[in-house]
Amino acid sequence: MSLSSVLAFDFDGVVCNGLREYFQTSWRVYSKIWGHDQDLPSRELESAFSRLRPVVETGWEMPIVIHALESGFTESNILSDWSNIALELLHHHRLSPLDVGQVVDEVRDRWIAQDLEQWLSLHDFYPGMLDYLKSLDHFLIISTKEARFIKALLDRNGLDLEPSRIYGKEKQRPKYETLIELLPNYSHITFIEDRLKTLQTIATHTELDSVTLLFADWGYSLPKDHDLAQKSDRIQLVTLPEFING
Repeated sequence: MSLSSVLAFDFDGVVCNGLREYFQTSWRVYSKIWGHDQDLPSRELESAFSRLRPVVETGWEMPIVIHALESGFTESNILSDWSNIALELLHHHRLSPLDVGQVVDEVRDRWIAQDLEQWLSLHDFYPGMLDYLKSLDHFLIISTKEARFIKALLDRNGLDLEPSRIYGKEKQRPKYETLIELLPNYSHITFIEDRLKTLQTIATHTELDSVTLLFADWGYSLPKDHDLAQKSDRIQLVTLPEFING
């Protein structure tokens, strides 16, 4: 039996802020690949990484952001030409996205195996979001984060979500394909995401014209993304208070 409507959430940058974990994992990967000692990184580096998080589309890029900063690229350089800079650094060190991504996964898995509680503690849920999710009868998560991590973070914070309602990284499919698969099950879907490019891609698929697309302005995005969203007749920019209280 179909449900009348459903809210579908991206996870990182919408429900949960994982910036502290992203940086610590990225620093460990950077240290491992480039033979850096394990001294604590500076606060300035962490702050710069946080400001640059919106340029990252996939996990392998995170330690490359740190390497770029440590190699002398400015934040302005990275914001304006990230794709070319990332490829240039990979080529210079004879690395591939797969190479770096495997190290990211290995470092993260080792950390989780050694101290899951510490790893989980570096994730912060956005103000009011957990209570809002607990108030919903039914919702979905569509994320590039692994479902097992999403489940662990929700469980730790008192929200027992059925695994079947989490569409994570292991599905190995773009979000628009997941939404197309879900369409027959609901009379209406609202999807909220913090990456404008993802929403723009969804908007190109006419079979998803009925899906309401919300752009979360509190996530990993840039002011120029907000400007573009405000000009869109397909994507609606929302603030956290508007979303939680609306």
